[in-house]
Amino acid sequence: MTDANGAAPAAAQPEIRFTVLNQYIRDMSFENILCRKPAKGEYVPNVEVQVGLQTAKREVDHQYEVAIKLNVNSSVKDTDTTLFLLEVDYVGLFHIEGVPDDQLQPFLLIECPRQIFPFLRRIVSDVTRDGGFPPLNLENIDFLQLFRQEMARRSQVAQA
Repeated sequence: MTDANGAAPAAAQPEIRFTVLNQYIRDMSFENILCRKPAKGEYVPNVEVQVGLQTAKREVDHQYEVAIKLNVNSSVKDTDTTLFLLEVDYVGLFHIEGVPDDQLQPFLLIECPRQIFPFLRRIVSDVTRDGGFPPLNLENIDFLQLFRQEMARRSQVAQA
């Protein structure tokens, strides 16, 4: 079958429906170590951030849960003196339809965290400021790069 110009019609792509239903803090811990054990003199902080992602299918059709697990360790540079520890488990609930099965996992691990990360960034900034430190403004996280690194790691493990 062809159209008026003699060209074959493009294969109908399924319409993708993507909605953030809710987002919330599932678990959070902030420990101000500096308050209990003050650092002497001037110090330069060193901040280490670790990011983990988890996904889960919910019981309702087309609904998924995506969690960003963030661990922040701030210490005095070149020492083992800890300033503060922050752990946050931030969850987004999503309704997703029309994404092909072979693309669903990358979609969940890249696009979903990208949508909720700005809200997590604000929470981290507020918590560190309210905890007595300058607000920690996290850099953008490249979730595509994280996904690629995880796929490469899994590939290496499978080969070993």
